[in-house]
Amino acid sequence: MNAKAQVLVVEDDPDVADMLTELLGLEGYRVLQAREGREALAMLRGGALPDVILLDLMMPEMNGWQFRQAQLADERFANVPVVVLSADTLTREKALALGASVGLRKPVDIERLLEVLESIGAPHGPTVGA
Repeated sequence: MNAKAQVLVVEDDPDVADMLTELLGLEGYRVLQAREGREALAMLRGGALPDVILLDLMMPEMNGWQFRQAQLADERFANVPVVVLSADTLTREKALALGASVGLRKPVDIERLLEVLESIGAPHGPTVGA
């Protein structure tokens, strides 16, 4: 597939955000980063249209719940699939409550994340070395 999928990582922990960005980049994904919900919304409203959003729930200013509510209210990007990432023991339940595609517990198993991205149809370029 020629077009690489774009992933928006919405995560306030810079170490987690950088790790996800690096690992997904190595798998051929184009990655955008936002440190919290307001920044992510500004990116979306500015024209960024990712294929999938990786969303942390607990963030300052605008948390994942508030972001998701605002995302769903805007038809331009309401249909972008969301994968919730959280250290919460009820991550799956909270993801379902948000209408997200799936919820993954932190620390994130990158192989599982890649499987999820493929299962929700986020295409990506060839893996490194391919």
